[in-house]
This record gives sequence, structure tokens and C-alpha cells, in this order.
Amino acid sequence: MNIDEWIKIIGPALRGIKADNGKMPVVQFSDKPADGGADCTIPADSDVDAIIKALSACSGDVINVEGVGSFAVQAVSDSAARVAGKVAFVTGGAQGFGFEIACSLAEQGAGLVLGDINIEGVTAAAEKINENVGADVAVGLAMNVTDNASVADAITAAVKRFGGIDIFLANAGIVRAGSVKEIPESDFDLVTNVNYKGYFLCARNAAPVMSVQNKASGIWSDIIQINSKSGLTGSNKNGAYAGSKFGGMGLTQSFALELVADGIKVNSVCPGNFLDGPLWSDPENGLFAQYFRSGKVPGAKSVDDVRNFYEAQVPVGRGCTTVDVMHAIYYIVDQMYETGQALPVTGGQVMLK
Repeated sequence: MNIDEWIKIIGPALRGIKADNGKMPVVQFSDKPADGGADCTIPADSDVDAIIKALSACSGDVINVEGVGSFAVQAVSDSAARVAGKVAFVTGGAQGFGFEIACSLAEQGAGLVLGDINIEGVTAAAEKINENVGADVAVGLAMNVTDNASVADAITAAVKRFGGIDIFLANAGIVRAGSVKEIPESDFDLVTNVNYKGYFLCARNAAPVMSVQNKASGIWSDIIQINSKSGLTGSNKNGAYAGSKFGGMGLTQSFALELVADGIKVNSVCPGNFLDGPLWSDPENGLFAQYFRSGKVPGAKSVDDVRNFYEAQVPVGRGCTTVDVMHAIYYIVDQMYETGQALPVTGGQVMLK
């Protein structure tokens, strides 16, 4: 194993070993041995069970692993906040739903990793969260969810900073609306790569870290895909997006069946239209503008007409908000008896049979 592979086992293993009362600590990595740290030698051919056994024999809150570095174990959080002490990773965290989800999680005690292809935006988002909560709880990382190496590097960086991941929110998504008769192949490929392949790559890289934590502690973790009502019912002149979201539900159900053995729940939240976010309201590339240009709303004379049309489709009479989605996310994290589910948050616009 290379150094990064060692880190992605040792950090999560120590979190699990040092767990207390159902909570795991933060474990920070340094590439330099720490003075006064307990020395731990792990044979190069050790498997996960052997690594956990070797680490369990090392006492103290700072562990020096020969040839790897040092791991500092912080005290387990005694806060009563809803996700206190948990580490959450949010993709697409630079703005919109992702940023607002991360803000809520930070306010409820989580450590935050925000990944986004927009490095300046995601760095600023993490700084804003730290400012809001008055503590260094969030870090922003460059991350392209369509590139496996980029995802793997971001997961490694998250483990170096926090020791592991408890909640992985696959939120990054993109929309390119258009008729099946006209949409460019390049747009279809882009939507598929970000929304479908990106979810796969994130789960592929996050699951091994979560599995080690569970093996060492018995504590469960969550992979949560932010899907869409378009993953539950078709979307006129928006087939690329709806298809990617339908595919995402297939991944959620399949991952859930496999990863339950590793103590990982996998579920999807399916929000209705987040009408006030940039996905919809951006004046150039937002869905209101895209749908107006594509003629998706018959008779619409302006972008405002498109918005009014979509608000009228919702029995509750408004778009979905981050607060609505957070109720669903916290429910998924809290409950221990559901996996592989799609949880609608649509104001009644989509009702499951």
C-alpha cells in the first residue's frame, strides 16, 4: 500500500477504536512523527483486521505509525447538537443547496468537507461557514466528481483532516435541458457524467473509509444522494437530467444492498424544485432561463411566466427549500431501519404509489 492507502485505513480505524458512547472523535494526520506519541509498528502486509488489532494495542491520544506519520486523536464531542462530532462531506458545496446543506450541518455540530470544481468558490464557502460558527470546522477542496483521481484525492484530504467520514452527501449535479430531438450529445454526456457517474465515483471512494470505521466501532455511516423529483417521474424536454436521476436511484438501491454488510446506509432525497437557488434562478444558465428558451412552458412570454407555472404545479404552492431538505437528511441519519429508499420532498407535487 502507498501512504495514502495507509492513511485511509489508519485514520478511520483510530476513529472507531477511540469511539465513545456512539460517537467517534476527529483524528488529524501529520506526515511527521509527534514528540511523545505512542509508537506503533504495523507490518506492511497487514490487512484491515490486523491494522485495527495493532492500533488497539497502542495507548494514548497521539499515535506514531512507522513509515506513515502521526495521528492525533481529539476528544469525543460532548455536544448535544444533532450531528455533533460527525464528519460530513458535501459535493457541490460552493453554492446553492450544497452550501446551505453544509451550513445547517455545521450549525448542528458536524465537521465539514466541501468539494467542488470551483476551488475559489468552495474555499470561500468553507471560510464563511467557519466565520458563521466561530470555529475551524470546515475545509473546501477542489474536486471534480467525474474524475476518479480527483475524488480519491479529496477523500484522502478529508481523512487527513478529520480521520474519516460519517455522512457523504452526493449533491453535485448539473442540468442541460432540451428536447430529445435537439439536445447536443455533448450536453447529454455532461449531465450523465456529473449526475450518474459522479455519484458512482463518490460512493466508490467513500465506502471503504466508512467500512473501516464500522469494522472498528460498529457505528453506522450514511451515503445520501441528493436526487430529484425528476428521479421519480419523467421530465418533459429534460430527459438527460431525469434519466441521470433515475439511474441514480438504481445505484442507490444497488449500493444499499451491498454496503449494508459494511454498516453503511444508502438513501436518496428527492427534492422538488429549489426555485430560489442558482440551479433555477441564474439569469443565464438557470432552469427558468433554459426552459424559457427551449419553449418547455407553452405560452410563456417571460422567465417570470416560467416561474409562476412551476409554482402552480406544487400543491403546497411554493418551491422546495433547504430547510425542507434538511428535515429529510436528519431523518435519514437518525433512523437505523431504512436503506435503499427514495424520500420525496416535493410539497405534494410527486406522490409515491
